[in-house]
Amino acid sequence: MSKKNKTIIGIDPGKSGAIALWDEGIDKVFKCPANVDGMSIIIHNLKNNGWVGGGGDIVAYIERVHAFPTDGRSSAFKFGVNYGQWLGILSTLNIETVLVTPQKWMKYWKEKFNIKLPKDKQQRKRKLKEIAAQYTDKKVTLYNADAILIAVYGFMEQTKKRRT
Repeated sequence: MSKKNKTIIGIDPGKSGAIALWDEGIDKVFKCPANVDGMSIIIHNLKNNGWVGGGGDIVAYIERVHAFPTDGRSSAFKFGVNYGQWLGILSTLNIETVLVTPQKWMKYWKEKFNIKLPKDKQQRKRKLKEIAAQYTDKKVTLYNADAILIAVYGFMEQTKKRRT
């Protein structure tokens, strides 16, 4: 007897990131809002307004990130606040949350396609955008490709768990 697939929210938590919803495919994609109210509204709507088919279980896969030593104190602080806001919103809405490092979800795609991702950030982002475009009919951009790939990665991980 198979269980219904869980709906997956993929979050690239940076200000230039995005949110992607996997519900039998990439169903919705949003650019990260500029403030916590906008972030909360999107997640609340994903959970409660029929955007999730059948009201099934939701799991959020959020990129576990950190500031770089080269980031200024102000930008590192802002980055941390933004990340913490996402975690707080997900917790408040009782959404199961999985923290996944960029290395882990990117390793999945490298192994799946037997490729090496470029070290240069812009070239790597373009390659990830190409891969993400294979998984949705939505417009894929440099800002939303990571969120789409995190959501698809989350779906694959949940499918593996369901089988065991």
